[in-house]
Amino acid sequence: MKPDRIVAGAAFLAHAAVAGRYDFFRDELYFIACGRHPAFGYVDQPPLVPLLAAGSQVFGQHLVPLRLVPALAAVALVLVTGALARRVGAGPHGVVAASLAAAFAPMYLGLTTTLSTTTFEPVAWTLVALLVGRAVIDGEARAWILAGLVCGITLQAKYEIPLYLAPLGVALVLTGHARALARRELALGLALAAVIAAPSAVWQLTHGLPFPDLMRAGAAGKNVVLAPLAFVANQVQVMNPLLAPLWLAGVAAPFVDRRFAPWRFVSVAFVLTFALVIALHGKDYYMAPGYAAVFALGGAALEAWVRSRVARVAYLVAALALSAVAAPLAMPILDPPVLARYMRALHANPTPTETSRQSAIPQEFADMVGWRQYVKQVAEVFRSLPPEDQRRAALLTGNYGEAAAIDFYGPAEGLPPAISGHNQYWYWGRRSHDGSVVLRINGDERIWRARCRSLAVAGRFGGPYVMPYEDDAPILLCRGMKTPLPDLWFTLKHID
Repeated sequence: MKPDRIVAGAAFLAHAAVAGRYDFFRDELYFIACGRHPAFGYVDQPPLVPLLAAGSQVFGQHLVPLRLVPALAAVALVLVTGALARRVGAGPHGVVAASLAAAFAPMYLGLTTTLSTTTFEPVAWTLVALLVGRAVIDGEARAWILAGLVCGITLQAKYEIPLYLAPLGVALVLTGHARALARRELALGLALAAVIAAPSAVWQLTHGLPFPDLMRAGAAGKNVVLAPLAFVANQVQVMNPLLAPLWLAGVAAPFVDRRFAPWRFVSVAFVLTFALVIALHGKDYYMAPGYAAVFALGGAALEAWVRSRVARVAYLVAALALSAVAAPLAMPILDPPVLARYMRALHANPTPTETSRQSAIPQEFADMVGWRQYVKQVAEVFRSLPPEDQRRAALLTGNYGEAAAIDFYGPAEGLPPAISGHNQYWYWGRRSHDGSVVLRINGDERIWRARCRSLAVAGRFGGPYVMPYEDDAPILLCRGMKTPLPDLWFTLKHID
C-alpha cells in the first residue's frame, strides 16, 4: 500500500475519534440553518458548505455525520499532497514526510475538525498546483480544464481561491511559463470555473454585494491584525515550528537544486500569496491552504538532501510529537476545564483571530459549548409568558449563532424560529412579527428601553467557557415597540 494512503487512514481515524466531542460549532449551526433555506448564495458564503451541513442532518440531529465531512477533506488533502510529492520526485520517505505534515500540522488538524468554508481550501489549492504542474511541465493540456473544474467547485465553497490564483499566474510568468498561459485549454478551464461559480456571483450582485461589506467590516476592526513579523512568527507556530524547515526547504528547493527547478512556480506562488495575505491583513488561516504544496516539495528535498534514514525518521518523530502536544489546541480532545489547565501548564496563549474578549479556552472551542443550555434558558423564559404572548412573541437574537441554535434545538423546546439582523438572518426577514411582544436575546438594555413601552429583564443566559459576550447575557422582554418592527427592521441589519 502506498505510504500516503496509510497516513490518510491514520488522519481519518484521528478525526473520527473526536467527531462526537463537544457540540456543534457556532458556524456549523449557522450553515445548517442556511442549508435549510436553499439558495444560490448567502451573505457570507457560497451554497456548497451550507448544503453539505444541512444534508448531514437529514436523519436527525447528529454531530458525527457532519464532522465526517471535514475528516474526508483531511484524507483528500493527504492523498493529493502525496501525489504531488511523488510528481516532484519524492520517493517513499519524501512522500511520508509530506503526507505526515499535511495530515498533522496543527492548523490543518483544526481546519479539518469542524466543517467550515475553509475546510476544502487546502486540498483545492494543492490539487490546482498539481494540475498546473501537469499542464506546464508534462504538457497535459486537459489538466487546465480539470484545474478550472476544481476552481469552480471551490468557489462554491469559499471565495478565497483567487487569493492563490492571482499569485500563481504571476509566478508562472516569472518562472518562464508565460506561453502556457496562452493555451486554449486554459481559457476553457477559466470559462468552466466562471460558469460553475456564476450562480453565487449572480446572487451577490442581485443582493447588493454583501460579501464585500463583510470583508470591509472585518478589516475595519473585527479581525486581529498582526504586524508582518508577528504574522510570520504566528504562521511558524500554528503550522508547527518543527515543520518550518520542511516548508522552507520546499520554498528553496527549486532554486538550489536543479532537480526541482521546473517547480519554481509553486515556490514563487507561495511567497507571493504570503505577501498578499500580509498586505490584506488576512487572518492566520488564510495562508494555511498554501502550505501543503511546499510540504510536497520539502518532502522531496528532505529525502534528497538528508541521506541518513535515522536522521529523517528522528526529525519526523520529533515533529509529530510536537503536533501531538499541540493537538488539544486544535481538536476537541480535552474537556474544557482540562483544556484550560493544559493551556496554563503549557503557557499556551493562541493568537485570536477576532478582537472580541476571549474565553478561558480558544474561541474555536468556546463556540462549541453551551448551545443546548442557552436554548433551554431561552425556552424557560418563553414558557413563562402567557399563551397569547407566546403566539405573538418574536425571538430576536444578537447574532447568527444565537439564532441558529434556537432554530436547531428550539423546536424540541417548543420555540418558534428566531429572527436576527445579523448576516443572512436579516435577509430572511422578521417572519411577520409586528413587535408587540419581543424577547430580545443579548440586547442592550439602554437601547431597548427607549424602543419599548415596557421593558423587563426576563432572564439571563450563559455558562462556563462560552464566549464572554454570551455569558450572563440578558433576555429582555419588550412589550409594544414604539417604532413597529417592520419599520425598524432595516436599522437592525449588521453584516460582519
